[in-house]
Amino acid sequence: MTTAPDLAHRAGSRPDADSVLDGLDPEQRQVATTLDGPVCVLAGAGTGKTRAITHRIAYGVHSGAYVPNRVLAVTFTARAAGEMRTRLRDLGVAGVQARTFHAAALRQLQFFWPQSIGGTLPHLVEHKAPLVADACNRLRIQADRTRVRDLSAEVEWTKVMLVDPDDYVRLAAAAGRGEPGGLDLSTVARVVRTYEDVKTDRAVIDFEDVLLLTAGILDERPDVAATVREQYRHFVVDEYQDVSPLQQRLLDLWLGERRDLCVVGDASQTIYSFAGATPEHLLDFPRRHPGTTLVRLVRDYRSTPEVVQLANSVLSMASGRHARARLELIAQRPSGPPPTFTAYDDDVAEATGVAARIAAEVRAGRSAKDIAVLFRTNGQSQALESALADAGVGYVVRGGERFFSRKEVRDAIVLLRGAARSAVPGHELGSETRAVLTSAGWAEHAPSAGGATRERWESLQALVVLADELAQARPGATLVDLVDELVERGQAQHAPTVDGVTLASLHAAKGLEWDVVHLVGVSEGLLPISFAETADDVEEERRLLYVGITRAREAIHVSWANARTPGGRASRKPSRFLDAVRPQSAPAGRRAVSATGARPSRRSGPMVCRVCGTSLTAAVDRKLGRCADCPSSYDEAVFEALREWRSATSKEAGVPAYVVFTDATLVAIAEAAPADTGALAKIPGVGPSKLDKYGDEVLAVLSRG
Repeated sequence: MTTAPDLAHRAGSRPDADSVLDGLDPEQRQVATTLDGPVCVLAGAGTGKTRAITHRIAYGVHSGAYVPNRVLAVTFTARAAGEMRTRLRDLGVAGVQARTFHAAALRQLQFFWPQSIGGTLPHLVEHKAPLVADACNRLRIQADRTRVRDLSAEVEWTKVMLVDPDDYVRLAAAAGRGEPGGLDLSTVARVVRTYEDVKTDRAVIDFEDVLLLTAGILDERPDVAATVREQYRHFVVDEYQDVSPLQQRLLDLWLGERRDLCVVGDASQTIYSFAGATPEHLLDFPRRHPGTTLVRLVRDYRSTPEVVQLANSVLSMASGRHARARLELIAQRPSGPPPTFTAYDDDVAEATGVAARIAAEVRAGRSAKDIAVLFRTNGQSQALESALADAGVGYVVRGGERFFSRKEVRDAIVLLRGAARSAVPGHELGSETRAVLTSAGWAEHAPSAGGATRERWESLQALVVLADELAQARPGATLVDLVDELVERGQAQHAPTVDGVTLASLHAAKGLEWDVVHLVGVSEGLLPISFAETADDVEEERRLLYVGITRAREAIHVSWANARTPGGRASRKPSRFLDAVRPQSAPAGRRAVSATGARPSRRSGPMVCRVCGTSLTAAVDRKLGRCADCPSSYDEAVFEALREWRSATSKEAGVPAYVVFTDATLVAIAEAAPADTGALAKIPGVGPSKLDKYGDEVLAVLSRG
């Protein structure tokens, strides 16, 4: 939403204090005008919390209450910090420090280390894994990549929870940490101690050490603490429900005895307890800070009433202290479509059904980048990637390595920089970029395979899209301009996007939003996850579903599979979190209904016989697409020939058969019997990449048939 002060700033006039308040609702205005702390803002999903706190800072600056460079706004991701800086700049405010906890602490540590400790700050390592592996080797503990990853996470937990290695066994047992990496807690404690020895020997520190060392210096050096407190007079902390004990300790030291603190958070979005996050600091804030001004933001500007109602309903069944602090959202947007709930036979059928629905939306004009598919575990993405590739829909997997840290991106920038030195003026930027990146493995069409190959192509494609955007925004732009843009974005970790459906875990989706969200795998064992054993664990899984639902602006589609594999036993049940919200008429089978009970179209709904229209229940009938007694609607000999070809092709490529083509696509091909590539391209499931890869072979099989 563009506000009056935004427009005034873009037009060249400086916003004043009063104009900063234009467009704020009453609760947001209360946040913005309460400049003296302590202030606690309980902000539900989509209620404009970032808007409220940035306007608070801007109002403080324009009214003369704040000096910009004495304000420190802290958040949890570089993306969120960058968004905050952008909004403040649009409000005519410069000089405010908006940083992550780690970035703010590292800046202070680098400045104060020489005078407090002496010498040069030890090298900061980006990854713990090599150090953890070395610790395991010293202890003669076998450690593969999975064990090293689990132990690295446990080392991080001990640090953010301020757990001393000598107390680890007792506190880890009390916290229900289980057996990290398959090791007993005593052995893990030895790994934690040895990890610290390895760091000392190598003269390095890790990211948690940045916070620990900064806190240690502030605690032990009153003169340093006084300098920091004189520099920063006003503090704002976003996503306060996610602070760890270590971050809270540092915040307390920054603040000292002062009261100039504003925190913003939502206990119902606490989903990172495994990493040390706890909402207790948020819930206890008014008690720990007497005289707190408490403001609740409940007007939801993001989602339709139907999405908001579903989110509220899921949380209404919650229990425990977090549940008592939940916010009942009030939708502000016009009405939209009701949520849908779909049961599928198995994971492959679910992925295929979701991909078909998305493909139909894209054909109807919906941009792929406005659609997301969210799941509980990263392992669920494989079937979805294959199904989307079959449907010819581009996608982006979110939550992996940082874009500009990826090897293929770093190598591509080196190639572009080299080409820029000898570039001939006047050449079109997009064409030049494509020519350079072709040597790095880029191709016009995405590979049909998923995994690392697909991720590499997506990275290079993102650079191509960025080049096209730059050429459009700045006619005459050159490779030099593109390289400069990439370097600047790399420093800010601002990754370009491609027009593809987003695939992401529910954890990775936090803080993002899309027009349409598909929540898949919402079944017992996946959501809540099977290892959620305690009541608190289950309630965090409920909050995870709530976060997923509130990512949707216009439409939400919820689905689950009755079995894991085609033909497998239908032992799965819909998630208990859906008991109070889904229509009870759709507990099983491949039936889809909306929240109002309305049946959808055949394209996204039940599996019915293509001959007589009867609902199919037997697995063999569903596989055929018709009742066993009904005549086939295609030449079965042709269908079998296509299946034999697919089997041979998949074995040669070393991939599952459905990655080549699903049975549904083969049936459609056999029915249509296309005579040329143009007709073949019109069949659902035959995307551009598969047409290029398999088109001639499929037509050859059909001609022989």
